[in-house]
Amino acid sequence: MVRIGAFLVGLFFAGWLLISFLVGAVAYVSEPPAKTVEHEFHKHPKEVDFSFNGPLGKFDQAQLQRGFQVYKEVCSACHSLKFVAFRDLQGIGYNEAEVKAIAKQWAIKTPDVDPKTGEMSTREPVPADYFPKPFANNVAAAAANNNAIPPDLSLMTKARHDGSAYVYSLITGYQKQPAELLKHFPDAKTPEGLHYNPYFANLNLAMAPPLTADGQVTYGDGTKASVDQMAKDVAAFLTWTAEPKLENRRRAGLATIVFLLIATALAYMSYQNIWADKKKAA
Repeated sequence: MVRIGAFLVGLFFAGWLLISFLVGAVAYVSEPPAKTVEHEFHKHPKEVDFSFNGPLGKFDQAQLQRGFQVYKEVCSACHSLKFVAFRDLQGIGYNEAEVKAIAKQWAIKTPDVDPKTGEMSTREPVPADYFPKPFANNVAAAAANNNAIPPDLSLMTKARHDGSAYVYSLITGYQKQPAELLKHFPDAKTPEGLHYNPYFANLNLAMAPPLTADGQVTYGDGTKASVDQMAKDVAAFLTWTAEPKLENRRRAGLATIVFLLIATALAYMSYQNIWADKKKAA
């Protein structure tokens, strides 16, 4: 009796779910949801060829150093790298002396406490310090950036789908609003103080175009600093900040696959050898 009751209860709920699904499906087909401006005009990141793409890809240290230079001279005024220490720069080819010089010459000083008075003060960064934030707190950051708080960039390429291409596309994607957009969505005009960018989720962001002209940064290795090149370089650098052990992880994964293939082959041959006599007897 209990089983029959449980079956009927389950049948009732299953039937109710089926009816709800059918009602929802009919409503969706008869009255489809209105299309939004974001759905119509948001673009996926561009296809970008990075040296670290693919399972065997590797970082180009020269590109990473150029990307760091772009971050230092353009992005660091607003965006922090709170999970990256100066000494981590040795991972992109800088030696210890160069890291010390970079830390000492960094424009933003490291917050500190005066041991004599206990009052807040600042000091020159040292290699063990993490990159100091450009603003004391979120209130100061918002006040200086049209009431928008610039995000930390340490893990940005991991926080966005196809992150490396996303960063590149966002930096190079600023443009005027298409006439077609304003024609179909007249209320979606970019507000005062914001900038239209189809690669941003809601199409409008407070950050002005950070790279506006070729030669905005002068590369020490002689590479031509076009906007496209600078965008690729800083996107590569931010990929490294998010995944500094990327190459090690891929090497470990490749070695694991090779090991598993060899182990599988040995296990199969052992199986064949152990059971060969019994198979013949059978």
